[in-house]
Amino acid sequence: MEPYRFGDIAAFVAAVRSGSFTAAASGLGLTRSAVGKSIARLESQLGVRLLHRTTRKLSLTDEGAVVYERWRQILEELEDVDATMALRRSRPTGTLKLMTPPSFGQRHIMPLIHAYLKQWPELRTELWFTDRFVDLIEEGFDIAVRIGAPKDDSQILTRTVAWQQFVVCASPEYLAQRGTPRTPDDLARHDTIVYLNAERPRPWRLQTEQGPYLYEGPGRMNIDSSEAMRESALAGFGLAYLANYIVGDDLRAGTLVEVLQPFRPPPDPIRLVYPSKRHLTPRTRAFIDLVVEHWGDGAPWEPDTAPTD
Repeated sequence: MEPYRFGDIAAFVAAVRSGSFTAAASGLGLTRSAVGKSIARLESQLGVRLLHRTTRKLSLTDEGAVVYERWRQILEELEDVDATMALRRSRPTGTLKLMTPPSFGQRHIMPLIHAYLKQWPELRTELWFTDRFVDLIEEGFDIAVRIGAPKDDSQILTRTVAWQQFVVCASPEYLAQRGTPRTPDDLARHDTIVYLNAERPRPWRLQTEQGPYLYEGPGRMNIDSSEAMRESALAGFGLAYLANYIVGDDLRAGTLVEVLQPFRPPPDPIRLVYPSKRHLTPRTRAFIDLVVEHWGDGAPWEPDTAPTD
């Protein structure tokens, strides 16, 4: 079968949209006769009539309605590609409004923001450091960093760019004095440093052969700051349950030591989240591209924590 001509399909869709061969011809820069020949060619190839023609108007046949809907979608997708490429070629402008969890943002998003602003000196940024859930569309954010599994939301797009792994760790001095826990049950005999979430201890989620294991404290120290927990662990005040993006450098330097590694919980995705608009703005696309460029081969804190298939 001879392949369909793109121009014939465009002529057919334009004729249906405008309601006449004359209007379609004007919009496409063709003659009315050329539009008619394109549609006749399609009908001959398909072996069916696509349009009812009268002196007053055009109307679709049942078969024409089927192919019109499909061809309309194809043309819109091609137009979408053209528009997206045009946006990617244009320079970012305006203010990027971004939200991120505080500790993660200060440690790992700020260096990317600095690189972003150096690359695009005419841009501005508005940064919000918060753990609260924010409606991006309602509050006008371009993009957010969120940690954990995504929620179902047709208005939001997400892209996983890294992984968070919680680990139980302590200073070498603390372990030398109190010993190293071998199983989660040993936690009851240790000093712990526990994160307070809305004034309640956040459970430590570990994984055993029997299933999930929760250690719920309370700890010897109960703190609502991950950074303060890290400082307390470094000072030898007990075991802490912290994300590797906070303590990765300490673990590599040996100033903190991971314990209970066989009982690590599954890692959590770190995602860029942005409104599901037809086209991303150049400033949002530029930031996503920069994150992927820096973390595409693995974020600096996660050499052994990304999940495998």
